[in-house]
Amino acid sequence: MATPYHFQSPRTILTKMLHMKQLPLPPPPPPPEPKLILQPRQRTSPAMWCAAIVCFAFSLLLIIAGAVILVVFLAVKPRAPSFDAANATLNAVYVGSPAYVNGDMTLVANVSNPNQKMDVVFRSAAVELFFGGRRMAAQALPPFAQRRGQSQIINVHMVSSQVVLPPELAVEMVNQMRSNRVVYTIRSTFKVQAKLWFWHYSYWMSALCDLELTAPPCGVLVARRCSTR
Repeated sequence: MATPYHFQSPRTILTKMLHMKQLPLPPPPPPPEPKLILQPRQRTSPAMWCAAIVCFAFSLLLIIAGAVILVVFLAVKPRAPSFDAANATLNAVYVGSPAYVNGDMTLVANVSNPNQKMDVVFRSAAVELFFGGRRMAAQALPPFAQRRGQSQIINVHMVSSQVVLPPELAVEMVNQMRSNRVVYTIRSTFKVQAKLWFWHYSYWMSALCDLELTAPPCGVLVARRCSTR
């Protein structure tokens, strides 16, 4: 006996189709896991090993040298020499017309080495005399050495010959001589070589001194202010 067919109405079919559309879709399948491709491990070449060893040894030497320099610096405590105007005499000053100046000054300088464990050598030295920013005279000094803790007196003869001054500076110099107070500036430059055992190093040192003297012919030093750099 044949199976009877069940006929459904169009409304029932439409209802079932709408119900199927409202059902959630199944989630998509997960993507396949990526496959890791392992590269073959490369061996370090002997040249790379040698370069690494050289760099490590150089870095170690730098660290050791820095530590040694630091220990020596803390033990020695190096200090720069000092320059001071111990005395000065203004022997003569003549202001001519037009504004030119002739002058004569004797400077007694005291140069000392404050280091207790280091000797110094002054390879070159120059002393300059200024008035109002204008250079009046210059004198070079011969090289000399100082042992640790030693001081030395140096006589410097500063002669000004036919130095042309601006009119305002010439008037200022005449007024200072009339007031019995003449102000000069001393600038000195030294090339110093410090010696510690087998180690030598050089540097430049400069000193600046402001001098106040009485008027010539027997001008004496009444005030000074010196600084060393």
